[in-house]
Amino acid sequence: MRKVILVAVLALFACAQENDNQPASATAEAGSIDHAAALNEMVEAYFEELLELNPLYATFIGDNRFNDRLANSLSPEYQESSKAMERKYLAALLEIDNSDLSGQDLLTYEIFRLDRENEIASEKFPGELLPLNQMFSLPNFFAVMGSGQSVQPFVTVTDYENFLGRADDLVEYMDQAIINMRIGVERGVVQPRVVMEKVVPQLRAHVVDDVATSVFYGPVEKMPEDFSDEDRVRLTAAYTDMIENRLVPAYLRVAEFIEQEYMPETRETVGWDALPDGKAWYAFQAESSTSTKMSPEEIHEIGLAEVARIRGEMEDVARQVGFDGTLAEFFEFLKTDPQFFFESSEEVLAAYEAARVKINERLPSMFSVFPKADYEIRQIEEFRAQSSAGAMYQAPSPDGSRPGIFYVNTFNLKAQPTYGVETLSIHEASPGHHFQISIQQEVTGLPRFRRFGGYTAFAEGWALYAESIGKDLGVFSDPYQYYGRLNDEQLRAMRLVVDTGLHSKGWSREQVIQYMLDNSSLAETDIVAEAERYIAIPGQALAYKVGQINLTRMRAEAEEALGEKFDTKAWHAQILTDGALPMAVLDAKNRRWIATQK
Repeated sequence: MRKVILVAVLALFACAQENDNQPASATAEAGSIDHAAALNEMVEAYFEELLELNPLYATFIGDNRFNDRLANSLSPEYQESSKAMERKYLAALLEIDNSDLSGQDLLTYEIFRLDRENEIASEKFPGELLPLNQMFSLPNFFAVMGSGQSVQPFVTVTDYENFLGRADDLVEYMDQAIINMRIGVERGVVQPRVVMEKVVPQLRAHVVDDVATSVFYGPVEKMPEDFSDEDRVRLTAAYTDMIENRLVPAYLRVAEFIEQEYMPETRETVGWDALPDGKAWYAFQAESSTSTKMSPEEIHEIGLAEVARIRGEMEDVARQVGFDGTLAEFFEFLKTDPQFFFESSEEVLAAYEAARVKINERLPSMFSVFPKADYEIRQIEEFRAQSSAGAMYQAPSPDGSRPGIFYVNTFNLKAQPTYGVETLSIHEASPGHHFQISIQQEVTGLPRFRRFGGYTAFAEGWALYAESIGKDLGVFSDPYQYYGRLNDEQLRAMRLVVDTGLHSKGWSREQVIQYMLDNSSLAETDIVAEAERYIAIPGQALAYKVGQINLTRMRAEAEEALGEKFDTKAWHAQILTDGALPMAVLDAKNRRWIATQK
């Protein structure tokens, strides 16, 4: 369950499709109707329990029944409820005869079983003792929600009242985080110092003297005009009290705890293998992230080969543009020449708007299904920009009332070179994350756990695959824009090397940074942020390249098997319209699809 909730809360989702579209796979055969009905009734019951246990997940998917609540997912009570639920539904699934299931029902059975088994396997590793890092932090994301610019609705008086209740629950969560981190210190399960040094400023950003300067005051300033004067006065007073007497003290409490009590206990090591049972824990993280059985050693070797291959293509681009020098000198040229950099955040956003138009015009040449939802391009908020990635995507609401958001980080303009615009737009927006996630959400024929669940290897693998078809789409006509695509692919290939290096081979933070400097033209500030991301969330970064490699292989198998009958649009449709799948399930489905096309 923790993996499912993480996918939802981080909102690394993608595209959508017409509401009347149905999944691409065949429906169940008549003979399996009883077993199929039992299966679908059971997975819907599971999802309903999941939403009640995880109300923030419900908000993300547009179900507003629980908007006044926030689960204390760190508490022992929550952990026990989660464990009991996983076991109950795995036992119920195994009571269903799957021998005559087919089509979507077979996929549902396979996915649900893998999910439950994976969640039960995760219970041996105490992730709840490491509740905060600079990348994925509920207190940090809660501030984004509380700003009124995210998934929490602020339209009605009830909406405003709901958030007051949710804020009380956040305070409980943050106090539980302190309890859990103290237990972690006792058990030797603590974060690296470099991680927590980045967390403290994020927390202190919300410790304000004037409530009107708090991001949580944003909804008060934008209160709808149709609110009565009485409600305006009452809610303004309530939000002032919430910020001043609950949220600010809670953020301060956690920040001071980290500074005074936790920081001295943090570790100088950065690898997950330094933790108790850390080697097995990291191997599990790698398998979960990639949805494969690949070992860290296998992934490391693939990464080394891919880095070498991509370096060769980069050298070809240098020769194509007439650069006379070594690849290292070409990297330096790309990192320092003024022609490759924007002068303002406004220029950055304008460039991405232009890329959106250019790419959207070309999409019909390779796709037959499209997202119903649109997306916006926004800057990452100042309070989290310094520690955030270069870009990120937040999914739209399933009903279309809230668009997707392609966030661009303009904190450091040297980390947003002009030659990266087309690639980043493809990856985060269309036909990358915005396509895949939105389409998945809008296929109403899927069970809800599939419409709103996900696999990092599928989502990120698809986005990286989308980059790889850029030339076929008619973008990357400028050699430097194509270099940008290579540089981003190199980032994903280097991740295979350095993530496994950090957590299974004893690599240091400095070793990772130097390796990435030697093999790409990424800005050093970007590389430092990347290195610290891999330290904080081991294994997650492996999913991108592993997913893309698998998708590329599956397409090649389909092209070889079908020859002239291969239809790119049809292949893309069958990948996108059955929702996110683990790699083994997707591989089997792809082979079944090939058989139907002959």
